[in-house]
Amino acid sequence: MSGVDLNDVLFAVEQAAPVDAVQAVTRSIGVNLDASWVSFLVADMSGRALVRLVHVPIGDLPGGRRQDNDMAMVLPFDGGPQEQALRAQHVLVEHVDDMFVVRAPVTQRGEAIGLLEIALPAAPTDAIVQRVSRAAHTLAFVVIANRRHTDLFEWGQRTVPFTLAAEIQRRLLPASFTCEADSFTLAGWLEPAASIGGDTFDYSVARDLLHLSITDAVGHGVHSALTATLCVSGLRNARRRGGTLLEQAQAADEALIANAPAGSPFATGLLGRLDLATGILTVVNAGHPTPLLVRDHTAQPVALPANRPFGILRDKPYQTAEIELQPGDRLVLLTDGMLERSAAALDLPARLPHLSALHPREVVRLLGDLVLEAAGPVLPDDACLLVLDWHAGHGDTRRTAAGADPHRASTPPASPVERPAQATGTW
Repeated sequence: MSGVDLNDVLFAVEQAAPVDAVQAVTRSIGVNLDASWVSFLVADMSGRALVRLVHVPIGDLPGGRRQDNDMAMVLPFDGGPQEQALRAQHVLVEHVDDMFVVRAPVTQRGEAIGLLEIALPAAPTDAIVQRVSRAAHTLAFVVIANRRHTDLFEWGQRTVPFTLAAEIQRRLLPASFTCEADSFTLAGWLEPAASIGGDTFDYSVARDLLHLSITDAVGHGVHSALTATLCVSGLRNARRRGGTLLEQAQAADEALIANAPAGSPFATGLLGRLDLATGILTVVNAGHPTPLLVRDHTAQPVALPANRPFGILRDKPYQTAEIELQPGDRLVLLTDGMLERSAAALDLPARLPHLSALHPREVVRLLGDLVLEAAGPVLPDDACLLVLDWHAGHGDTRRTAAGADPHRASTPPASPVERPAQATGTW
């Protein structure tokens, strides 16, 4: 059984149209590994399912939804091997009938894009498992490169139709909800309300700085989404011009004052700029809920000077504050949808210390589940989260395996080849 040739993969990608790139690559991988079949499953936008993207030129697969010649089959998480492989970021092998199914996470910098499944006729060696893992990592770059040119992947991920307001809000979020670096791990999440509430989060990694923000536009629906667009665009424009944190805050403020529609809409926000060499986070709190700092198994709100929201009281200047992070700290930024009404029953300060062993990617998803359980199933307001783990060590070599740091993953299996139990529970 031969290995996966990167040149063959790249050739297959370049020869294929964007909508066919993943199929071409998986076929190339399957041929190289003498596989019986190969499949790619993309992570659903809800974070609670995988979606098998299958091109079916003849006939259909039962239970799927179809667009043109493409099929998308939703596989809700059930605690089984697919969910285990994705969440633990570890390759799992399962003996099914007369085949051995290898499931490898498709991941890049901690972003869990999906899962590569390969059915082999014989039990794979450790070397073959590693080849599949590397192939899955390669597939992550193929997906990232080609999803810029087609709606196929986003169509597959959308198991619920979007409203116009949701479409606008989605475009304001970063392309990846997770980022791993040597000195930090970050993950964001948004649970939208029935009528979009205009919550957003954003981040950008510079050479020695991490920029981050979480914002909440007043109101609901399209007007709220448009207000959020002005706010986020003002922040990004100033940041990309090299503006300081105060200049970014001022730009968002001016964008709303000068361009907002009737009704005097405004937005609250928390902006941060983290010095990756020192762990000092400079912040501007524009009328936003204070963040929570998890340190030494205790979660406490961080006292910050109060500033006005964006879009009101033009002549009152913004002020910055500093948070000095220590290795092992976890900072949680959130919007008021995580605190209002029934959501307050979550008691985040009491709950967060018990989640310290989980990757931020898992923390935001779990808290999203909990807020839906407490205040849902349809939320009255958006609930948005941004979780930052500070490790220190900026500039050190990051320890990775196929796009993820295994030391930061949540409860990984004990060995690289393992037959997991079916339906072992939820996360």
